[in-house]
Amino acid sequence: MKSGFLGVVSILFSFTVSAQSIDMPKVNAGDTWTYLVTTEKGSSGWSQTRSEVTVARVTDSGIYFTSKQSGSTQPAVEMISGADWARVRDVNGKQTVVNRPLNFPLRPGKKWEVSYTEQHPNKIHRSEQLDANYAVVGNETVEVPAGKFTAIKIEVEGRWTAELEPSTSVVQAAQSQQNNATVVSQVNKTDARSASGRIYKAFWYVPEVKRWVKSVEEYYGSNGVRNERYTNELESFKTSD
Repeated sequence: MKSGFLGVVSILFSFTVSAQSIDMPKVNAGDTWTYLVTTEKGSSGWSQTRSEVTVARVTDSGIYFTSKQSGSTQPAVEMISGADWARVRDVNGKQTVVNRPLNFPLRPGKKWEVSYTEQHPNKIHRSEQLDANYAVVGNETVEVPAGKFTAIKIEVEGRWTAELEPSTSVVQAAQSQQNNATVVSQVNKTDARSASGRIYKAFWYVPEVKRWVKSVEEYYGSNGVRNERYTNELESFKTSD
């Protein structure tokens, strides 16, 4: 059994990506990873939580796992991913890969894409299209609360495009003359239009940990300003061979 603990040990796993490919790990029931999650949204500040991911069972095609916020009284959320931790969900009535941080075997220079269009994802957007390009860029040393690791880094750059629904807004103002008061309403209509922005993601994968030890996901608006960033850093892990 292998494990890492905050403040107890600093581990350096190294491998030469130029000399080998990294195969898909054998994930087992009971394998657990705890992450420090930092959420940053625009100018509203930031927050931190801890998320514990535990494997419940593994099949040929998927990993069934639970995700729970540490210290929360809420029950764990039961989830399923691809065998490579790809996130799959319903898009237009069809199960679709929407995020694939790992694509085994991993080797330097390997590239893959994730692209999909979703109709009516919310009340504001008529449709959304996401195009993301993934690439294995090589070794990088990264330090997280669980220790120091030499990881294989995967970077993602992409673009989102949205078709916005037409909208109507009403602005009211009060006007007064002598003893009379009048409420004036102004109706503003916005035609359907397009908007686009960029995304950036990075994952630091360590074979011995069987998962990434750090991930960063950033989303940029049409003005080029970052709206959201989500950072996950490994605090502890427990895996079995």
